[in-house]
Amino acid sequence: MTEVIETLWIPMPDGTRLAARLWLPDGARDAPVPCILEYIPYRRRDRTRMRDESMHPHFAAAGYAAIRVDIRGYGDSEGLAEDEYSRQETQDGHDVIGWIAEQGWCDGNVGMFGKSWGAYNAFQVAATRPPALRAIIPVMGTDDRWREDIHFYGGCLANDNFWWGAIMQLYNAMPPDPEIVGDRWLDMWRDRLNGARFWPAMWLEHQTHDEVWRRGSICENYADVDVPVYFFGGWADLFRDTPFRIAEHLKGPVKIMMGPWAHLYPHEGSPAPRADFVDEAIRFWDHWLKGIDTGLMDEPPLRFFLTDSAAPAASRAERDGRWVEEAGWPSANVAADTLWLNHGTLDQGPRDGAGMSICSPQTFGAAGGDMCSFAIPGDMPVDCRGDAGGALQFRGPVLGETLEILGQPSLSLGVSADRQQGIVAVLLVDEAPDGAQTLVSRGFCNLTHRHGDTDPRAVVPGEEMRVTVPLHGIGYRVSAGHRIVVQIASAYWPILWPAPEPVTLTVRPGTSALHLPVRTAPADEPAPRALPDPPKRDGKRPLTRMREGSMERSVHTDLTSGEVTHRFFLDGGVFGPVGDLRLDDIGTVLSDISDRRYTIRADDPLSARATMEQTASFTRDDWQAKIHCYAEQSATPTDFHLVSRMTCWSGDTVIFEQERTHVIPRNGM
Repeated sequence: MTEVIETLWIPMPDGTRLAARLWLPDGARDAPVPCILEYIPYRRRDRTRMRDESMHPHFAAAGYAAIRVDIRGYGDSEGLAEDEYSRQETQDGHDVIGWIAEQGWCDGNVGMFGKSWGAYNAFQVAATRPPALRAIIPVMGTDDRWREDIHFYGGCLANDNFWWGAIMQLYNAMPPDPEIVGDRWLDMWRDRLNGARFWPAMWLEHQTHDEVWRRGSICENYADVDVPVYFFGGWADLFRDTPFRIAEHLKGPVKIMMGPWAHLYPHEGSPAPRADFVDEAIRFWDHWLKGIDTGLMDEPPLRFFLTDSAAPAASRAERDGRWVEEAGWPSANVAADTLWLNHGTLDQGPRDGAGMSICSPQTFGAAGGDMCSFAIPGDMPVDCRGDAGGALQFRGPVLGETLEILGQPSLSLGVSADRQQGIVAVLLVDEAPDGAQTLVSRGFCNLTHRHGDTDPRAVVPGEEMRVTVPLHGIGYRVSAGHRIVVQIASAYWPILWPAPEPVTLTVRPGTSALHLPVRTAPADEPAPRALPDPPKRDGKRPLTRMREGSMERSVHTDLTSGEVTHRFFLDGGVFGPVGDLRLDDIGTVLSDISDRRYTIRADDPLSARATMEQTASFTRDDWQAKIHCYAEQSATPTDFHLVSRMTCWSGDTVIFEQERTHVIPRNGM
């Protein structure tokens, strides 16, 4: 029988207390057990309550204490949040592990896991080497906050910097629960509101690879992480390069599982096939925290799902493909295949010819979906032919047999531009016999960063530059009868913020090459261990839908003004149109509505505008708290302009109202 402690207070050395929820297996108070920690900002009391109960009780049933801790300044935890992955957050995580190890129900062995934010700080806390930490399981996070986060892609400003920062504008404004913290909840809430900064503007103050992005990037010194690591990721997720880097550079035991999934835990993964994350985690914990030989560490350490060619679709319930295993990375089974970009073709050798130029419409990229899918209908890339007219295209020959790609493709590019600032977007595409084009991978390059990400330098118009464009890692099988296609464009909206002026790129045939990591399976390759569908586990997850939700995901063209607007309206929060939900065991009703819009004209990069409007509320008996946020970003040739607004109510009373404007100089962006 599992004992559940709804709120446990963990004291920090400075007197701040962090709020936690704890699941204890039967008998743990008399016979201590190892403990599993998850440490994130997303409110253990309500916002992640249902998700937590899909994992933590099962860890407890397997003989582990399982604890879910709110980061300082979030949920019911005291203090204020400074930034994502702050030094204070990392130190608190270190101290939480020390506190756990001293509890009477813990035998001194601690494991740490988490998805996304929780994956980041699992790496970051591990790098501080808490004595009790034995192993970590990061799920869909990164070792490098500059190269592979939501802020910059290939040195180009990502619109996710704005969108996710606006999400955190809302989360940073959420109140503690008066049922947990008592009458001081309103004072705590006001302190949070008065102390909060507008993160999209704060992050835009750092447009080069500076100390802000080095902080928390374990790639700065891989040797700091010396505990065993089991990394889970997905090809529809954002974090697709980290597994290859950590497999190569971490010196301790590393296991990796990369499935076809969006940004979800693998046991809830989409597209299918799913994997039983809970069971895999327990096998890993049993080995490293209990010393039980589960056989897991005898298997090849790296497992990848190679997705088969499929017609483009904005939503996918499943992907066909096959699992393969590798003994290490780089792999002896993977070799580079070079295809040269000639006059509209991809060939085994280079051929000279006249330069080819493209000035992409600023709307190029409409087929791209989101960089990070949450498996919400409509968020995956659609047919690339919808954009193809705005790019240079290079088409390979029809494949005579299936081509397996595993790793990180790249493009070595010889290119010139007619402006002092510009971006390059590169798409790797699978073209079917009927002409349909499915996105395989993509990568970007800010030409002002051609000499490095710390020193932006203006482009010399007309001067040929040599740059390398890394594409995101992928496991993919291009079917026989299909072609490989490369598209090169000078814009990619709404994924990237555009350069200040329309840019014409010129590529001279025979000077650029695509490098594909091609996997050749050994003749005697054994089949990996089967991964059956996760079982339906019983769990206490009482939930009542109080109001149905809705969503809209659309691209609208105003033929009178030329404006193209991408809209994502969601009544129900980040993960779907769920409407209003009541958490029956605590009686709280949650409501979230967001409306995100990206608008631009095809001929004018300075017409780019991003807005995000959000409302969230908490309702229970005589408690009602409501938040309304608005965020906006635009730019001139020299500056970014941002606006943030917020109004908060306790019941019918406005307790906080604020509007701020931010003007931030552009620095090669």
